[in-house]
Amino acid sequence: MIKIGLLSDTHGKLPEEVISFFAGCDEVWHAGDIGHVGILNQLHNVSPVIRAVYGNIDGQEIRQQCKENLYFTCEHVTVFMTHIGGYPGRYAKGIKEKLQELKPTLFVCGHSHILRVMFDKQLNLLYINPGAAGKEGFHLMQTAVRFEIDGTEIRQLQVWEKKKQ
Repeated sequence: MIKIGLLSDTHGKLPEEVISFFAGCDEVWHAGDIGHVGILNQLHNVSPVIRAVYGNIDGQEIRQQCKENLYFTCEHVTVFMTHIGGYPGRYAKGIKEKLQELKPTLFVCGHSHILRVMFDKQLNLLYINPGAAGKEGFHLMQTAVRFEIDGTEIRQLQVWEKKKQ
């Protein structure tokens, strides 16, 4: 069993509460718009395993450390992660074709600043967008999620949220 902390859209600011929320996580995943390489360093203090993709606001320093897309296996779950992905029924350009090609069990993206968890029956995958953990943007709530992957099961999904000030 692996405990995952998932966030996106920090835009250079990582709330202390997220660090506490991720305590005990085996891996932390960041779905882009990291904002500053220091965020990755802070996350390494939470977990030795960081999986991150760059987002549209990320500069060269982050793009040198992170890829645009990640495709990997965690336990027995295949994961595809990118920053701009849309959502089931309204995927971003080229994403549905990529999902049809890779056939992941779990699709993770960010960008919208909207926390959303859905099952795509057509593509037989779980979709998770953790919303925005940072303060930049139009969202009213800062959010992040954590969950467990045990074999082929994705379970125990929990949400951290804080009213943006």
